Amino acid sequence: MQRKSWKNLFAYMGPGFLVSIAYIDPGNFETDLQSGAQYKYELLWIILVASCAALIIQSLAANLGVVTGKHLAEHCRTEYPKVPNFILWVLAEIAIVACDIPEVIGTAFALNMLFNIPVWCGVLLTGLSTLVLLALQQYGVRKLEFFIAFLVLTIAACFFVELGYAKPNSSEVLHGLFVPQLKGNGATGLAISLLGAMVMPHNLFLHSALVLSRKIPRSVRGIKEACRFYMIESGFALMVAFLINVSVISVSGAVCSSSNLNPDDQESCKDLDLNKASFLLRNVLGKWSSKLFAIALLASGQSSTITGTYAGQYVMQGFLDLRLQPWIRNFLTRCLAIIPSLIVAIIGGSSGAGKLIIIASMILSFELPFALIPLLKFTSCKTKMGAYVNSTMITVITWIIGSLLMAINIYYLASGFIKLLLHSHLKLVAAAFAGIFGFSGMIVYMGGIGYLVFRKNKKATHLLALATAENGELTNDVGGASMDCLPREDIVSMQLPQRRVTVDVD
Repeated sequence: MQRKSWKNLFAYMGPGFLVSIAYIDPGNFETDLQSGAQYKYELLWIILVASCAALIIQSLAANLGVVTGKHLAEHCRTEYPKVPNFILWVLAEIAIVACDIPEVIGTAFALNMLFNIPVWCGVLLTGLSTLVLLALQQYGVRKLEFFIAFLVLTIAACFFVELGYAKPNSSEVLHGLFVPQLKGNGATGLAISLLGAMVMPHNLFLHSALVLSRKIPRSVRGIKEACRFYMIESGFALMVAFLINVSVISVSGAVCSSSNLNPDDQESCKDLDLNKASFLLRNVLGKWSSKLFAIALLASGQSSTITGTYAGQYVMQGFLDLRLQPWIRNFLTRCLAIIPSLIVAIIGGSSGAGKLIIIASMILSFELPFALIPLLKFTSCKTKMGAYVNSTMITVITWIIGSLLMAINIYYLASGFIKLLLHSHLKLVAAAFAGIFGFSGMIVYMGGIGYLVFRKNKKATHLLALATAENGELTNDVGGASMDCLPREDIVSMQLPQRRVTVDVD
């Protein structure tokens, strides 16, 4: 029986790995490289905390879908009035666009390294990713996913091997992992961008929807097994992502703090971005470091594009009950991401584009409460989750995590804005108006968070799972109808055609 149970684990494989792609996308590489170059190993603890928090939060997102048969965006549409629901949808769409900006810039950097194409021109060419999705619909997506995973894991292996050459001080690495510290100007902002790059709002919508594409036995045992296996799968995928991020920071920190760097490499370390990072792998890849790093960067950006397209579809369907073809959805998101990327690339060049990735990651961190709070409220609500409601310990831990994230965001916003006003050369009247608008925005931000935190859930879930004593099958709590509704065909139909397969679980 135990062998059969563990065999079922492979039937659940997939959602966690698709979600984990976001943890090794160009945005993560950029923030990892900069944190290592500027602060050596001091911010490694952020990666550890964010990875542990991500595992708990992503597991809650999967549980919400498995237990209720609805994903997070659908619960928001059911629970909140029209205006708050619309605002949450707009914020979710902004988060998806902010997540797509690093993919755009990362792809542009990759094209620059491969073909010497100007970064601004590469930004425009990223619009062709829509054609890639069209090609996937015709020729199949699964083989390409394996190829993308191979390329990304190859570059990860290169960083692992480079650790042997860079020889980071193990005691310093451990100190950075387990001793929280934020020293120096800009450390808080970079820490926030690391959090934003690791715990992304759109991933919560994505994970809660992806689990609905699997056929899960509607029994107490079947649901508990599914929740457990999804947590195991997420844990393994996030462990790989954690090791990759730690290795990138460690290599960057060790190489850039070395005393025998040549002048060109020293200059690169002062303003390190994806376009200059290939020299870190020179010991492993030699003269091919730039080309192979570019190929892996290109693969990372394209794989993240696929998951971003899925997330966008689920968000639009959940909040608005509106469905678009995958290539249309991708085209709209990509156009919105290209506009700021193109402007910054033209004005600021590759350095400005690299800074835009950091800003996009910070936006994701500020957006996180508006996806995280509904998730915590729904999974802690007995009228929605029934017997599968969060335990008291999980509830306390997740609310502590959420509170810390919100406190850091609000502190950084307030302190950063005050510094900006004090050091700006604006006239007194202009500074006063800027202060009024700025602090009004912060009040609105905190008010929105307060509304989500203190509003009581008013809607019971019609798909609440209850087991009958006779056969252990699940029935609807309001009508007694069969709950044998997974996989959700409407969810499966929104994925690319070659992924429209479901896996039966014994």
